[in-house]
Amino acid sequence: MSAAQFVITLSCPDRPGIVAAVSGHLAARDNNILEAQQFDDTDTGRFFMRIVFESLAADATLAGLQADFAPVAERFDMQWQLRDRSERRRVLLLVSKFDHCLADVLYRWRTGELSMDIAGIVANHPRETYRHLDLDAIPFHYLPADRNHKAAQEALLWQVIEQSQCDLVVLARYMQVLSDELSAKLAGRCINIHHSFLPGFKGARPYHQAHRRGVKLIGATTHFVTAELDEGPIIEQDIERVTHHDTPEDMIRIGRDIERRVLARTLRHYLDDRILLNGSKTVVFSA
Repeated sequence: MSAAQFVITLSCPDRPGIVAAVSGHLAARDNNILEAQQFDDTDTGRFFMRIVFESLAADATLAGLQADFAPVAERFDMQWQLRDRSERRRVLLLVSKFDHCLADVLYRWRTGELSMDIAGIVANHPRETYRHLDLDAIPFHYLPADRNHKAAQEALLWQVIEQSQCDLVVLARYMQVLSDELSAKLAGRCINIHHSFLPGFKGARPYHQAHRRGVKLIGATTHFVTAELDEGPIIEQDIERVTHHDTPEDMIRIGRDIERRVLARTLRHYLDDRILLNGSKTVVFSA
């Protein structure tokens, strides 16, 4: 039987001795380090680290490992997390009419590429809108959007989030702006995907706006949701070149492809504990 694997992520004010303290602590308790990544942000003076290790102790438990590590974390004033890698995250997907990201996430989840549990789908369109997708056994919540009853709709959404006990909320092309209050409640555990490298083309029909301006690059970005619209810490981005031959419809097709793969990479990073918040930006440890 293979040993249980755990992952610890941490950030703290940078100072000498952090790596030695963490690695020495793990070694002294019969743990074997499998992966180790670190980053020293000289601009902010903060240190970031991700370690994957296996416990060779027969009686090791997650709670015991966390309790043992707490004094080390306290000594260095760490923000930290220690997880069992076999524990699957619960993810709640929010979607509107455009379902290409939802379809892609469902496919990758069903094929085992994304090791997670889907806690449910929340949509502001009826279930029939997604009849071409396999939603069997996935809880589906239809919460129609109404600008005159936004607070009531968000109250229902928050109720679903709490009852689903989800670890992460993904706005998979959910075309509704979350209120400042809800954004604050979901700080650090809500991710959005949207078109990017089009900073001057906010609002409706961004690819049509881009086409009129003759852009040469289009892309997509994932970021953590904050009260500042589309200004949260960026996690992942990608681009493709376009030319004067490409129509707005071509750009929409290309943009959808970029959005799918950027969101998929982001979810893989999140599920493998590779994303650490660093103020208004992120540290993402590559695979």
